[in-house]
Parts: sequence; structure tokens; C-alpha cells
Amino acid sequence: MALGKRRQKQASFWVETSQLQVRGRHPFYSRLNGILDRAKFDAYVERICRKYYAATMGRPSIAPGVYFRCFLMGYFEGIDSERGIAYRVSDSLSLREFLGLSLEEQTPDHSTLSKTRRLMNLGTHKAVFRWVLKRLAAEGLLSGKNLGVDGTTLEANAALRSIVRRDNGASYDEHVAELMKTEGIEDPTPAERQRFDRRRKKSLSNRDWVNPHDREARITKMKDGRTHLAYKAEHAVDLETGAVVALTVQPGDCGDTASMLTTLADAGCVVTEMAGRAAQADAAGPVATVSEVGVERVVADKGYHSKQTLQDLVEVGVRTVIAEPDRKRQKWSGQEAAQAAVYANRRRLETKTAKALMRRRGELIERSFAHLYDTGGMRRVHLRGKENIAKRALIHAAAFNLSLILRQLLQVGTARQAADLLAALCFAFLRLTQAGNAAQLAIEPRRPTNRETNRLCRHQSPRRQKTTLSTG
Repeated sequence: MALGKRRQKQASFWVETSQLQVRGRHPFYSRLNGILDRAKFDAYVERICRKYYAATMGRPSIAPGVYFRCFLMGYFEGIDSERGIAYRVSDSLSLREFLGLSLEEQTPDHSTLSKTRRLMNLGTHKAVFRWVLKRLAAEGLLSGKNLGVDGTTLEANAALRSIVRRDNGASYDEHVAELMKTEGIEDPTPAERQRFDRRRKKSLSNRDWVNPHDREARITKMKDGRTHLAYKAEHAVDLETGAVVALTVQPGDCGDTASMLTTLADAGCVVTEMAGRAAQADAAGPVATVSEVGVERVVADKGYHSKQTLQDLVEVGVRTVIAEPDRKRQKWSGQEAAQAAVYANRRRLETKTAKALMRRRGELIERSFAHLYDTGGMRRVHLRGKENIAKRALIHAAAFNLSLILRQLLQVGTARQAADLLAALCFAFLRLTQAGNAAQLAIEPRRPTNRETNRLCRHQSPRRQKTTLSTG
């Protein structure tokens, strides 16, 4: 077969429908669309987004179901930016099928996604997140009895070198030059300014510095030791199924004891609203009903341990399993309620149930962090402002919860895992076929070829002996 040459072709003005290629349906997204269609997802989001429709007919925009499906796909494909989502949707026929767009319809542009996100408030995105939690309860994947709480840092879309002083708006270089002027050094060069800044004892405080492009981002020390402008995402995870029950986005410098109550308040409202809801008959999960009494236990690490936090949780009827840090001997004069809460938490930490819950907390919460922010592509955000980041993170968490249902049905949670599973099955089939052929050759004797038969006959035939003739 010879190679051809690429030539310029004149495209036809009219194309028959029968000549178009059949759109490829991705089995993962087809199954996901089946779940959303059975639960009437599009009708629900159009009802809650009714207030955003214009009174008079204007420029048509995308449907709410298409908007939320785009961000669900962003989690499943691991795409972090809205530009990447728009490009991926326009490049894939299977994703057009997932969004319900025909071949002649235009896919959403990144500016359309951005404008729609700014138009919808945070409460609309929370409503979609809670709708997915109701689907989990129907599938037997939500208990709400034991919750684990933990937080992680998200790198903000703002540079640390762009920070300015809160009092006078001076940049960092201008501030260092002003300090050098007080010591008698006039008009320093950049190299001199760097040497001076390296020698002096310095610290960056959020009380003194702010980024003018993202004023809600805070200077935070990341887990790897670097210092960045960051936000804090905090999860409340069901310790029986791994579902994310609540997600809040806080400033990066917000302490764990301060942010915990906000996250638990959201989780408590969700569990109380669905308390006692039974799973359907053909549920995929193991949970029969949501906890009828609401949240019973809260499990957290030592960063969430404080007297006031333990006392507040005891007052609302929640038992705590929070690791206690090493501290000096406490003075309890006039703090009888706090003392009783701390001692009760200390006794519970020694039980087998508490130790098992602490192991589950480390496994399930870190798993949600890895799926949402590492493989999900949101470890460094591309949006600015706490509310905008919370909108995107909530839809990401909703997609993570939907993947729990798909794991029960398909044994995979994302489209990439489905492709990897198919490749692994094909590879295993080839290995089994190869092993079967090798075993058959080992059992059955191989028939020799004609050439080998001739060689064997020549080798086994008696040698001709030289004889001498005599007259005697």
C-alpha cells in the first residue's frame, strides 16, 4: 500500500444527514445521563433558575442543565479552567451527546460559562449540590450519622509579589525602599534592595498586606512549606459511604476551630432535612435510611480541639471524637461545662469505635481531597473571590458524589477510569489468550515439518560401510 498526499479540498455546501458519521456515545456519560434524566435533573434546575430568565425575549443563552453538565464534566475530565472546558466540549462528539447538543448547535463558549456563573448566586449552586445528596440518599449512599471534618489549602489566582500595604497602598519594593531611606540609603538599586531585604528580619502579615486583584485571598503557608496567597476548603464527609455532605470555602488564614462550626452547621441542616428518608428498593448502596436523629458523632484531628468547640458541640447533642494535642495541665476553675466536655472526649478516644472512626476519617477525607483538587484539577483555582470559588467547588463536590453512584453501577467513578478499565480488560484478555496458546503447545506434541522429518531420517539411517573386494 502506497502513501497518499494531503490535498486541499472544497467542502460541500449541503451535506446529507445519512452521510454524517454516527456520533460516538461514551458509555460512562450515557449512564450518567440516564441517572440525571430519570431524576428529572433538567426540569429541577430550570425551575430553580426561573428567576434568572428575562421578562422579555432577549439573546438566547445556554440551558441551566447544559451549564451544570459542563462543570460536572470538568470534574470527570480533570479540567481546571472554563476555557479548557469549552475547548473540550467543542472537540468531542460524545460530550455533545452528554450535553444534548446536535451537530449544528454551537457549544458554550468560556465567556458564556463565566457570565452564567456570575449571574447565578451561590444559593443556586448549593441547591444543585443538595439535589445530588438526595439522589445519594435514594441510592442508599448517605447515612449522616458519623461525620469527619478536615480542611485543605487551595492556591489562589493571585501572585504574592503583587501585594500592597493596606495603609498607604505601597508595593513591597516601595516599602523596602522606604525602610532603606530611613537608614540613610537613597535611591537603592534592585540588587541593593534585594540584599537589604534578605538581611532584615521580616514577616508578611495579613493585617498589613493585601492583594489588590483578589482581596479575599490570604497569605498562607502551604503544606509543602511554601508561602502563597490561598483559600481554605473544608469538607464534612460521611464516614460510612465517603459522600461529601457539606463544603465551605474560607479565607486561608481562618483557624480550624473557627471554620468548623460553619461547615457543621451546613452539614447538620442537610442531614436534618433528610432524616429518616429511606432508600429505594433497588438501591445500589448499603445504607437503608438516613440517620433519624441527625448527626451523632463528629471526628476531627487535633487542629480542631478547643474547649469552646467541644462545649458548643455537646450543647447541641453531638458527641465528639477529636484528637487531643499535647498540652500543659489545664486550670478548670469556673469552667465545669468545658471540663466535662474535654474529659468525655478524652475517654471516647480510647474506645475501639473511636479508633476505627479515626482511621476511616483519614482514608475518606483525604480521598475526597485527592479526587476534587489533585486529579480534579482545582488545587490551584482559576477564579477570584471566595463566592466564585465556592460555586465551582460545590459543583465539583456534586460530581464527586455522583461518581459514588457510578462506582456502584460501573465500578468506575470517572470517564478516564472507564477508559483505563477497558484497556486493562483488553490487555488481560490478550494475556489469557497468549497463556492459553502456550499451554496448548506444551500439552500437544508439535508435528514435525517435512524438512525436520528428512533431517531426522538422515540422522537415524545406518552409515554406509566401506567394503573392499577380494578375489579370495
